[in-house]
Amino acid sequence: MRIGIVCPYSLDAPGGVQVHVTDLAARLIGQGHEVSVLAPADDDTPVPDFVEATGRSLAVRYNGSVARLAFGPVTARRVHGWLEDGDFEVLHIHEPLVPSVGLIALWQAEVPVVATFHTANDRSRAMQVAYPMLRPTLERITARIAVSEEARRTVVEHMGGDAIVIPNGVELDLFRDAERRPAWVGTPDRPTLAFLGRTDEPRKGLGVLLAALPSIVAAVPGVRILVAGRGDLTQAREVATRYPGVLELLGEVTEVDKAALLRSVDLYIAPQTGGESFGIVLVEAMAAGAGVVASNLSAFRRVLQEGRAGTLFEVGDGESLARAVVAALADPDRVDTVRTSASAWCRQYGWDVVVAQILDVYQLAAGEAEKVVAR
Repeated sequence: MRIGIVCPYSLDAPGGVQVHVTDLAARLIGQGHEVSVLAPADDDTPVPDFVEATGRSLAVRYNGSVARLAFGPVTARRVHGWLEDGDFEVLHIHEPLVPSVGLIALWQAEVPVVATFHTANDRSRAMQVAYPMLRPTLERITARIAVSEEARRTVVEHMGGDAIVIPNGVELDLFRDAERRPAWVGTPDRPTLAFLGRTDEPRKGLGVLLAALPSIVAAVPGVRILVAGRGDLTQAREVATRYPGVLELLGEVTEVDKAALLRSVDLYIAPQTGGESFGIVLVEAMAAGAGVVASNLSAFRRVLQEGRAGTLFEVGDGESLARAVVAALADPDRVDTVRTSASAWCRQYGWDVVVAQILDVYQLAAGEAEKVVAR
């Protein structure tokens, strides 16, 4: 098939949607399909050969975070040219209602459109007000995908209709086969924990982990906590000075380093406080063999099989997190049992499974003369 895929968020900064889009495109190309990806990216940003960059983007606060989006007349002309040159059989737009290249592509599309919704939000008054204006745009979508039940709920509550749930894909082998780094490998006396995420984005939960740190150190004096991710580290540095040798700030890491980190540590800590529709890094940690301790968000509960593939604690509660970590470190046999369960459970998120499901939706959309919603 000739497939066009649109990513609304800039490839200048890493993110789950960007990784999902580029990995999906690479997998489809590997199966013999003709694929082109349209996404914002600066001219000097290295991108894969199959990506058509729309140029510079603007930082905009969106869904509790900062997203880099592209819009305006110049972007609209580039979108139009890409659609004309691509002559696609199906157009796959991610987050089509984000004010970026995806929404512009949806307005201009003359071929069947598959839309993937990644975001999970509680019912929003702003969305309720905007829905009458968005309805004609939504009617251009032939088939809808949601990456989780939480994202599907958001689609149903905000937009009506329904969506088929197909999770984000994960390169499982990248994490299963990653080389352990001796500097990050824990020992019984010096176990290692890892945090990954934007360090200055409150909903990613670093503050919750820092609040839990005194209780964790009191129970496990030799513990080491490795913090990786972009953002301001002022608060973390202040805590690190009070606990020398405990908190290690790695800064931003590559995908290869991330895989090595998850492969090396005893536990991965996911203390997010909200705004999560899936939790792809939990799957990556499970594939790498790390024990997972995660906040009790509904999306995380589903990914962790209601606690059978990891340990859950109360959202935003540092003491609950500390108790969960201490209990996990004190019972390595149970963690090993959970790891075995998690390794089997996460196979459903492998790209071979996910791509086959997405292709089914493409074929449905391309074969339908009338606008339908995939169920």
